[in-house]
Amino acid sequence: MHTLGPQDGALLVHTGKGGAAAKAGHELTIEVTRWSGTIDAGAMTLSADPRSLRVLEGTGGMSSLGDEEKAGITQTIDEEVLTGRAIEFRSTRVEQRGSRLDVTGELELAGFKRPLEFALNVDEGGRISGSAFVKQTNWKMKPFSALFGTLKVADVVEVSIDARVPAEVALEALHG
Repeated sequence: MHTLGPQDGALLVHTGKGGAAAKAGHELTIEVTRWSGTIDAGAMTLSADPRSLRVLEGTGGMSSLGDEEKAGITQTIDEEVLTGRAIEFRSTRVEQRGSRLDVTGELELAGFKRPLEFALNVDEGGRISGSAFVKQTNWKMKPFSALFGTLKVADVVEVSIDARVPAEVALEALHG
């Protein structure tokens, strides 16, 4: 079994925006600063500390995001959206297709467990990358909104990983 975390790469959340005032909002890139994952003979897990999310950047919008705005968004995510509840993923099946791993499992988010499927690209040099798309309302989460609901975070967020593991771990993941 191999364990990986922030020292091995980045786990990011990318948000979109919607609503009548979407032009005023930002598409966010948020880093998960405390996380760990395991890869073991066709099984994968990932745990993320919900209190470790930090806004890296916001694109679009009427003005750029300063450090104070980023800190405010981070606080809102912590206090109103995730509220410290566990974020855990456990695979139930990992299928190898060339240099791609099709992963099926269960994601626990906001106190609810639901199935989740995604693909990871793995190269023989040890790079693992891919994305999962999470529809917040499927986990009973209400996407954040402001300005009386005219500015909203899009319901679907993208969670991406780009990490490196030892080449032998990547080869084992690819060839079982």
